[in-house]
Amino acid sequence: MVVRVHQKIKETNTKGEERERIQMFEGTVIAVKGKDAQSRTITVRKIASGVGVERIFPVKSPAIARIETVKQYNVRRAKLYYLRTHKKKLSEKKSKAKA
Repeated sequence: MVVRVHQKIKETNTKGEERERIQMFEGTVIAVKGKDAQSRTITVRKIASGVGVERIFPVKSPAIARIETVKQYNVRRAKLYYLRTHKKKLSEKKSKAKA
């Protein structure tokens, strides 16, 4: 799936004042690890300026404001590490339309 992770970033300016902003990281989830909810992490990959960037986010971290799903794909594997080397096109899941 493609997710958008909203992460809280604390910055200090030259005067020493702290401010907090939210930075978004949007990419494809290639792995979900961890046995329980407290240790669960997701690995998100995106292409930035032609270079692959991967970040690992702890799901229960207080620095994560929210994680929202953008798209869902049909996949047959739990770990999508093959997306690092192959340019595969993933088919999008069909949403169930209500009549």
